[in-house]
Amino acid sequence: MNKTLQHPALVRATSLGLLLLLWIVAAELTADASVLPEPWALWEPFAKATFSGALPYHLGMTLWRVICAFVPAMAVGVALGVLMGRIPSVDRWLDPWLVVFLNLPALVLIVLCYLWIGLNEAAAIIAVVLNKIPNVATILREGARALDPNLGAMAEVYRMRPLTRLRHVVLPQLAPFIAGAARSGIAVIWKIVLVVEFLGRSSGIGFQIHFYFQLFDVAMVLVYALSFIGVMLMVEVLMLQPAESRVRRWRTA
Repeated sequence: MNKTLQHPALVRATSLGLLLLLWIVAAELTADASVLPEPWALWEPFAKATFSGALPYHLGMTLWRVICAFVPAMAVGVALGVLMGRIPSVDRWLDPWLVVFLNLPALVLIVLCYLWIGLNEAAAIIAVVLNKIPNVATILREGARALDPNLGAMAEVYRMRPLTRLRHVVLPQLAPFIAGAARSGIAVIWKIVLVVEFLGRSSGIGFQIHFYFQLFDVAMVLVYALSFIGVMLMVEVLMLQPAESRVRRWRTA
């Protein structure tokens, strides 16, 4: 019985149920649907936005920007992190840069990119990429520092080719760090994308939230926000968590 109650799926469902209950109680205490509508009051605006095509279009634009920013941020961040973790001289030179960009507010980078490049897609994507690269590099630097020297010595004894060594020795050890950086990365990137859209794009979830914010339409703000949160939760549960479990499996085998 205790194992059933502790099942991960049941725990998550119960936790979300409590959050929903809290929302309902808060809406009842507020007693003003224009300030905080009940969950079931969002169904009609959600259906209207969906069937009109507005919600799928703006959701798709935001997802596209997330993908366009996520791929280069991960690629550059992983490369920089590994270099900094394995080559001390590179780490000494780039560490101050890393500290600066880690502490530079995302809003500042977004505004500067818009001012320097213009209110276009390139500026939006570059702003998101620059915000995420330092986080990925920091995680992968620690992963590169944690590489087992005994496995490296074994690779040298067996005279493994560089690509073979990378595939069978280095990447399996870095995989958990890459997975962790990907999970945290996707969570941070989509939030930054919404800010980018809020400030300077004419499409996307962030743009729609800005539009309905100006109209003081709390219901539509919640519809667009929760729709995208739902999509990202599906990505987390169906893709990122299984991938992370898979790459960590060899450590517990």
